[in-house]
Amino acid sequence: MTIKRVLKHFHMCCGLGGGAKGFNRSKIRVGIVEAHWECLGGIDVDAAGLRDFERLAGVPGTQMDLFTRDQYIRFHGKEPPAGWREATPEDIRRAARNERPDAVFISSPCKGASGLLSEKMSLTPKYQALNELTLRCIWLMGEAWKDDPVPLIVFENVPRLASRGRHLLDQIGKVLAHFGYAVAETTHDCGELGGLAQSRKRFLLVARHIEKVPPFLYEPEKKSLRAVGDILGRMPLPGDIEAAGPMHRVPSLQWKTWVRLALVRAGSDWRSLNDLAIEDGYLRDLIIVPEYQAGYMGVHGWNDSTGTIAGRSGPTNGAFSVADPRAQPSASWNHGQNYGVVGWDGATGTISGQQWPNQGRFAVADPRGESFGKYPVTEWEDHAGTVIAASTTGQGAFAVADPRPGVAWHKNVFRVVSMDQHAGTVTSGHGPSSGGQAVADPRYNNWHPGASSRKLNVVPWEGTAGTVTGSQQVASGALSIADPRVLDRTKGDHYLTGGHYGVVGFDQAAGAVSASARHDNGRWSVADPRMPAANDRLTCIIQSLDGTWHRPFTTLELAALQSLVDPEEQLILDGLSDSDWRERIGNAVPPAAAEAIAGVMGTTLLLAEQGETFMLSNTPIWVRNVAVALSVAQQDAAL
Repeated sequence: MTIKRVLKHFHMCCGLGGGAKGFNRSKIRVGIVEAHWECLGGIDVDAAGLRDFERLAGVPGTQMDLFTRDQYIRFHGKEPPAGWREATPEDIRRAARNERPDAVFISSPCKGASGLLSEKMSLTPKYQALNELTLRCIWLMGEAWKDDPVPLIVFENVPRLASRGRHLLDQIGKVLAHFGYAVAETTHDCGELGGLAQSRKRFLLVARHIEKVPPFLYEPEKKSLRAVGDILGRMPLPGDIEAAGPMHRVPSLQWKTWVRLALVRAGSDWRSLNDLAIEDGYLRDLIIVPEYQAGYMGVHGWNDSTGTIAGRSGPTNGAFSVADPRAQPSASWNHGQNYGVVGWDGATGTISGQQWPNQGRFAVADPRGESFGKYPVTEWEDHAGTVIAASTTGQGAFAVADPRPGVAWHKNVFRVVSMDQHAGTVTSGHGPSSGGQAVADPRYNNWHPGASSRKLNVVPWEGTAGTVTGSQQVASGALSIADPRVLDRTKGDHYLTGGHYGVVGFDQAAGAVSASARHDNGRWSVADPRMPAANDRLTCIIQSLDGTWHRPFTTLELAALQSLVDPEEQLILDGLSDSDWRERIGNAVPPAAAEAIAGVMGTTLLLAEQGETFMLSNTPIWVRNVAVALSVAQQDAAL
């Protein structure tokens, strides 16, 4: 004979329902009593997450803001909208269908205590208000069922909460003690609890109501971490949308990022790029060299002779480029629009503070110019216009196309003398057009009339910046800074230790899936040995030296690593945004870990109902009997 029993669970800050899904999957048997868990509902502020919650948990959730008014203002920086009100214990009971659950799972926002947030930012009023939700949730839960306390409580957050939120945890302990709970604070790897392919360290606060649940509460059994290949190997190749759905798209990356990922050793991150030996601009160790002959992409000096001109004389097959000193520094300003001429029927660019032709497209092709006669050249066989008092080329057609080739020009016309050379003979015609009457002056520090004398200047870290103007470009003044921090990488620096551009081996476990899991902010790429066919429609495939494809995890793969979906199945979440999906997936409690927790909690509840207060086991105790703990402590003290 088997006795059936139903246990009820409820979730606060439930997210998309990963914890609820795990509890629903748990089955418990103690003697002849068999039990399963049913979900009463959940509370969250995110409407999209609640729609996912209903899909995964099987019951609707309740959209509710759990902030106090003061916390709302500090977090959002403004007053709440009209009609907003603070949640009450009655609201909590209503969200649970006015039933008392056997277990409550609280997974309050962890961003304020996360290592992804700097210590300085975590101390701001905004994130302090977010952290205070931990205490707020505990108080609301306790007050909601103070007349009939919830037997078991699980509170989950990031491990750093134990330090950054120590003052809040101390208050939580006092509140729970007031309601009659024994409390234990522990740090567990949810990957080991659920047998996941990711290591996910979490802070867990577990509370047991002393009167209702007298037995010891044991820890879930730990399992070995799995390799990501165990999960991903059962899934279709990334990019196969037809088989796996839109969440299995390969993220679009810049080609440089694909190359960087390909060069990172499996199991390492961007720091392995520092091991590459570069010689003459090439990766010597990896023998990444030009395909063509010597001189590939070569550049000749202005004073050098070139090689033999071949039928194919391009930059990619020899030294067929020259370092031309005649290029003006301003030629590339404003995206190459210096001295640009706008068509009469075209639109001009943005009018800036400096509107010279050499600053951008500040000239126009005026069709009316013929009527003024400005700068026209009179043909040799034509007559000139009226000679006026101001007879210069800028005043009318006072120039002529002279066909006589016998005009003698000085061979040094427009010649520029180097600063360390002597000048030619000084003649009566001492202009640039008369000979070497110009000098390459290295002291030149002004690019054009009216230009800043501080162009391309770099301000020292300890110096003061110049006036900030409307032209905020490095070429407009001292708008660059010599920042010493970029080279000051120390132990604990997030970028140094965060595994950026990290590549996980196919036989390794991944790290904890976060809400911002991307290839460039952690180890969110995998060395995939399954090389796709050449005709597969994928973003970019580069075969690395280890014979694998180093690529980012797809959104569906991250969900599978979280155990939110079986590898062979598709997952449907609310919306169409990969970034939104990834955030909700990263914030979720892994169902496999929640299932393990629900198993030991269900066992404890069934033992309590049967009057059992102790079970012989070699499993570590999670929350021990307070009276026994005190007695042991007193005996130890006496010894």
